[in-house]
Amino acid sequence: MSVVEQYTHAHIVTEAEDDPDAIRVVLRYDPDADPLSVQVGLPGPTEWTFSRSLLEDGLRTPVESGDVRVWPCGRVQAVLEFHSPQGVDVVQFDVKSLTRFLLRTYTAEPVRN
Repeated sequence: MSVVEQYTHAHIVTEAEDDPDAIRVVLRYDPDADPLSVQVGLPGPTEWTFSRSLLEDGLRTPVESGDVRVWPCGRVQAVLEFHSPQGVDVVQFDVKSLTRFLLRTYTAEPVRN
């Protein structure tokens, strides 16, 4: 297995109260492209790439690197915050979904040619 990809549901935290539905988010890990990074794909063309260790550390304590911040939100949720010139996206995940994804990334191996 070379690329780990997992679809999950998340909530974008906004000021709009009339949109309680979860959005579809893709978590991606490609050890051939960069074994130390993960990607989070939000709806539309938005995809963020950042350190896998940032995601892992952020499940336990608030961390940030560049335009990405991750922190635990209680015992069962985590928040990812993405800053860009267009604004800030704040996305809330179930910790078990992120943990399952991280565990899969550690067992993935690069494709050997």
